[in-house]
Amino acid sequence: MADTVWRPAGRARRSTRTLRVRTSAAVVALIVLAVLLVPPLAQLDQQAVDLSAKLQPPSWAHPFGTDDVGRDLLLRCVYGLRVSLLVGLVAALVATVIGTAVGAAAGALGGWTDRVVMRAVDTLSSIPHLLLGIFIVAMFRPGVWPVVASVAVTHWLSTARIVRAEVLSLRGRPYVDAAISGGASRWRVAVRHLVPGILPQAGLAAVLMIPHAMWHESALSFLGLGLPAHQASLGNLVQTARGSLLAGDWWPTLFPGLLLIVPTLAIAGLAGAWRDRINPRRPEPTL
Repeated sequence: MADTVWRPAGRARRSTRTLRVRTSAAVVALIVLAVLLVPPLAQLDQQAVDLSAKLQPPSWAHPFGTDDVGRDLLLRCVYGLRVSLLVGLVAALVATVIGTAVGAAAGALGGWTDRVVMRAVDTLSSIPHLLLGIFIVAMFRPGVWPVVASVAVTHWLSTARIVRAEVLSLRGRPYVDAAISGGASRWRVAVRHLVPGILPQAGLAAVLMIPHAMWHESALSFLGLGLPAHQASLGNLVQTARGSLLAGDWWPTLFPGLLLIVPTLAIAGLAGAWRDRINPRRPEPTL
């Protein structure tokens, strides 16, 4: 009787999970193709102004409509997504490298090094990310790389905690104790056993950080502290469209907002599947 109840429920959960992963992968693939292929294939200037076509609603000629100076919003959104993805990817990579190095050093060395490093991490974590990011970008001229630096410097802390916890867990494994008892040096133990063990968790942290970095860049650009106003980014597009929204023109705000939300959900779906693979959990019985 238990089998007749358990198997259909487990099969339904697996099929739902598979559908979610495939949908997320398809969305991510479509986004990557769009940012790579649309700009060179369109052969259009995303800055081209046409005041006679300003604030036109979505149509066949302009699927996302036009903005307040007649620029094609679809092309502007693709360029904005391109910039936001660049910031997210580079910032996530840099933050993951910093967090992995700090967390691995704290967990592997232990003792006073671990205590000092983690107290420093706790102190930096008490500062709001957005305020610290604003302080960093305010020291430079608006551009992509100051935003990347601000996101990377403020987002490695969670990765350091995750990696440290994983290192501490690995240090207690029997095969690590056996390697140490066999005379392996600390460096050899770290390279052969600890580093391969923390890479899946570090990679998962990097993937989850990409949409977070995109939202952070968009927030800075929306506040006028990120990318220059003339450069297309999702935050700049939303900021520019505020006046149009108050006038009842919804499309200049809707589509940039969707291009922030949809990649976030798609990447989260893939990251959830990755997490389930590296940290499998036993399914709960269905009554």
